[in-house]
Amino acid sequence: MIRDGVKAIKHFAGKGIKTNCTLVFSAGQALLCAKAGATYVSPFIGRLDDVSTDGVALIQQIRRIYDNYGFGTQILAASIRHPMHIIQCAEVGADVATCPLSAITALFEHPLTTIGLEKFLADHKKAAAVKA
Repeated sequence: MIRDGVKAIKHFAGKGIKTNCTLVFSAGQALLCAKAGATYVSPFIGRLDDVSTDGVALIQQIRRIYDNYGFGTQILAASIRHPMHIIQCAEVGADVATCPLSAITALFEHPLTTIGLEKFLADHKKAAAVKA
């Protein structure tokens, strides 16, 4: 199956059409996609995690390979499951990610920020009461 996808990528890339090789689960698949001229390669990290394989490590491995050979293919981290996936993929060099909104909005939250804000507001309320 991937063989047909790589042929299609090579065909469309040769015509200047941007392509995304999706359902990538190995560095070898990502290498073939880049050599064929894919615009994007989409490793599904959450699905790899589901089968006890480190999906983020695959992103890191692909990044190293692409950097070693100067491939222009961008790494699109797919199947993001939680906010730490976003941070980890950013750390190891993913170019793009598809994420559920819940993972993105969770980046705004941190329990220490919430506690700190509550304390600041309480202090402000006390200070305002003293002035009144």
